[in-house]
Amino acid sequence: MVLTETQQITRETGKLVSRKIWLPKLLYDALPYFYLTAGFAAFFATLYISEWFWVLPHYLLFSAACFHLGLVVYRRRRKDAAADLSN
Repeated sequence: MVLTETQQITRETGKLVSRKIWLPKLLYDALPYFYLTAGFAAFFATLYISEWFWVLPHYLLFSAACFHLGLVVYRRRRKDAAADLSN
């Protein structure tokens, strides 16, 4: 039996980190925008928290992580799309 590349990697290592995950196209395309929206929501939520001061740093850290992840995914996809167009 011939195994695909992904099946071979999964079979050899057996680790969750090396497995590829397939998402529906709609969800895959919306992922960077979801990260950016979650980042904005967490950032603006800090403006409305008045009494739970220990929560603020967590919201800001989550917000920064979502912004960063969203921008990285968006830029990487644009770079990959530009490379595909030039070929």
